[in-house]
Amino acid sequence: MKTRYYTAIVCGIAGERHFRGPADPARIARMLLPLARRGPDHEGQWHQGPVALGHRRLSVIDLNPRAHQPLLDPDSGQVLVFNGCIYNYPQLRTQLQERGHRFRTTGDSEVILKAYAEWGEICVERLHGMFAFALWDPRAERLFLARDRLGIKPLYYHQAPDAFRFASNVQALLATKDVDLTLDEVALHHHLSLHAVVPAPHTLLRSIRKLAPGHYLTVDADGTVKEESYWQLDARNPDPARNTEEWVEQVHVELREAVRKRIEISDIPVGVLLSGGLDSSLLVALLAEHGSSPIRTYSIGFEDVGGEAGHEFEYSDAVARHYDTEHHRYFIRNDQLLDRLDEAIGCMSEPMVAQDAAAFFLLAEQVKTDISVVQSGQGADEVFAGYSWYPKMHEEQADGLNAFCRHYLDRTHDEFGGALAPEWIGEDHSRALLAERLECGEDVEFLNAVLRMDATMLITDDPVKRVDNMTMAWGLEARVPYLDHQLVECVAGMPAELKLRDGGKYPLRALARARLPAEVIDRPKGYFPVPALKYVQGPFLDWAREILSRPECLNRRLFRREYLDRLLQDPLRYRTALDGSLLWHAAALECWLQQHVDGISP
Repeated sequence: MKTRYYTAIVCGIAGERHFRGPADPARIARMLLPLARRGPDHEGQWHQGPVALGHRRLSVIDLNPRAHQPLLDPDSGQVLVFNGCIYNYPQLRTQLQERGHRFRTTGDSEVILKAYAEWGEICVERLHGMFAFALWDPRAERLFLARDRLGIKPLYYHQAPDAFRFASNVQALLATKDVDLTLDEVALHHHLSLHAVVPAPHTLLRSIRKLAPGHYLTVDADGTVKEESYWQLDARNPDPARNTEEWVEQVHVELREAVRKRIEISDIPVGVLLSGGLDSSLLVALLAEHGSSPIRTYSIGFEDVGGEAGHEFEYSDAVARHYDTEHHRYFIRNDQLLDRLDEAIGCMSEPMVAQDAAAFFLLAEQVKTDISVVQSGQGADEVFAGYSWYPKMHEEQADGLNAFCRHYLDRTHDEFGGALAPEWIGEDHSRALLAERLECGEDVEFLNAVLRMDATMLITDDPVKRVDNMTMAWGLEARVPYLDHQLVECVAGMPAELKLRDGGKYPLRALARARLPAEVIDRPKGYFPVPALKYVQGPFLDWAREILSRPECLNRRLFRREYLDRLLQDPLRYRTALDGSLLWHAAALECWLQQHVDGISP
């Protein structure tokens, strides 16, 4: 008989550790309101003395109330709120039982409690999966928080003089009404230079911080906050004796296992967000290889704009036919997209400018009516060098940091100075950060240093955050096999030339040869197209003009007015190095600030 495992799935968490008196349950209740979309099925609170914890749950399986959170361990008195999924928890549960621990539930949440009781803070090194959690240890009077290695699940915090508070999104911390709304100069530079990526610990608001991927944090009774790293990605050159076939087979083993883990720790159907590209199509193939049936697939498309196609249905349809999936296609008109744009931006924990954020938002809304868990292909391009700028950086590696900046930055520091009002101009924070993260030494290839930085920093606050925010806005869980940390570790030191072969992502293309239609494998690199946000024209230009002309924008004096006027006058002219719209970037940022800092509802 097959063992049935149950997991808490994804949720929203919040909490407070007060230093001068009892915690305030009413404040936790306010914080849980903006988390309702992440966990629409149940709300739970626990408070005792200086600590209060809150949880919003998405109930997918194991509907027994014993799985509700906050979860109390009566043996140790420890209390947990947890967002995510631990894929190796059955094995950990067995180990802990052999050490004498008794379990009262069947889920992964209690495994975290028992693991902490057994191994303390280093328990996180044993957890495989996506997670953000907070655990109150009453004996040590310590709050312990941790985030998964690749930052798939978010964890924000605010340290006030009298309390430490945390939550799954920025909106929950803003709901405390105790947050300084001053913008962070460093974060602003990163946001406008790195495709809206603001690496931890910064956020756009100076008083709100986020825990870095692969880190844990402790908060003691005297208010001391200490952050520690428990995982770093090793990109050093591997054993040169391994040949191409061996590399491809190792990738196959690791990716197949990553897909397996993300369907077996579940007792419900798991679908695939099928863009029609190589990455999501290969996930369908591996699910079929695993024996999953039926496979449910979901694609979305938009209207063409500026001669650019707004969908890739011809490729997603080919994969769906090849594997006889239960396929669902959704087509969104531009007027529908425009009507929902403010709502999508409002659901972002931090402002994002990737065009496909809105696409994921609208796709997740439809998918949730049919299923609650999906697999997604995010991360493959960054791990396996699939983007067009990677070969250019590799060819120009002797120029190192300059090569990266030339092909990646949305704005140079000089351009940043020309866009913002003088009071916001300071150091070249983004270049300093990149110089630090791209330090590689003689035993790391330059491109592998770039990919290491992408996997551990840039990807966390762009595609990973985008998928989490936009799917969780509808209570839909997205699992990302390409960001399984064991797969990422396997590929990190792979020779750059092998990753770049045949247009990039060679190991994935090699695996796909026997599994996918040739037109999907050999097609030009595609993206998740939303052309209306790339070529800002017509009603979308009117939307941007209205956002950028509001009194809130004018009074903020963030952008130079003449700069905004130039963008509005000729939006197609002002592009980023990666052919994004600078006008869309400015309008999306202002729209988010007006909703969350100025309090204008969409």
